[in-house]
Amino acid sequence: MTLPPTHPANNLRVAPRSRIIYMHMVASPNRTMQRVLKFSMVLTSLYVLATFFFGLRAHSLALISEAGHNISDLLAILLSFVAVFFHARPATAQKTFGYQRAGVLAAFVNAVSLVVLSVWIAVEALHRLAAPVAVHPHIMMIVAAAGVLMNGTIATLLWKFARDVNIRGVFLHMLGDTLSTAAVIVGGAAIHFTGFMWIDPVLSLLIAGMILWSSFSIIRETLNILLEGTPRDLELGQIREAMQSIEGVLNVHDLHVWSLGSNSHALASHVTIADMPMSDCGYILEAINRTLRDQFHISHTTIQFETTGCETTHGCSAPPDLTAVGAHGHHHHDHDHGH
Repeated sequence: MTLPPTHPANNLRVAPRSRIIYMHMVASPNRTMQRVLKFSMVLTSLYVLATFFFGLRAHSLALISEAGHNISDLLAILLSFVAVFFHARPATAQKTFGYQRAGVLAAFVNAVSLVVLSVWIAVEALHRLAAPVAVHPHIMMIVAAAGVLMNGTIATLLWKFARDVNIRGVFLHMLGDTLSTAAVIVGGAAIHFTGFMWIDPVLSLLIAGMILWSSFSIIRETLNILLEGTPRDLELGQIREAMQSIEGVLNVHDLHVWSLGSNSHALASHVTIADMPMSDCGYILEAINRTLRDQFHISHTTIQFETTGCETTHGCSAPPDLTAVGAHGHHHHDHDHGH
């Protein structure tokens, strides 16, 4: 395909025989995010030690639960830091998409660990309800107040990066900790004035429920990415209609949209056009990519042009049988892939 010297596609590498256009995807490191995560790890480590030590002294399951919760937070921050580090590494011949899903995997592991932790806290709280243990509310309130300050600071620092599902997992951890430690303060005051020891395990059950609720949303989103489902904020029907509204496009089928990472999407599709020389259909490919980029924020595309549509079901074509590949292959010499 011949393009003007100033055309933006000239910065792409073209394999002339296969007509496949490659775009190298290189992730840029985010030093600010790494510094925030390092600072968060130091603060969280100190708070874990404090909550566990004073939880034992106060005989408070709520504080010990907070220590366990913050250990999971520490692991979550560590996993996120490792994910950010790998995400910054460039794509290679073996990892052609780079390490964009490292953060998604970290978020999934974090969420699953939180589910396990919440179950443990709930079981221990039920035991405490059956056999109440005397607690020291003053120690509870002092340590929890320090936790509110620490967790609130970390959550504030992470908030501006929360669009990334990896960082959002940590942000929800810290936000949940801020709320749960604030509840511990209220619970300590209630125990001080009423003497009701069952308040401590009830608080633990509430904390466990909050952890479980935040974890399921992360698990659902990360599984959708790992299973290459359609991103939740995109409608396949709207994308197909937008592509078919472009002049020269007769039909769009075998359309697939998935997420490479938490903030980047990819698309592959067959597009039926009129029978014309490949050198004359460059404007169609450019218009498709511009529409996908501007309307749906999809910048990584694979568009396969054809003059006759293949057999499809619900807009998608199933992979052909191996025995049929050789017989079918000669129909696709003029396919065009644009990234």
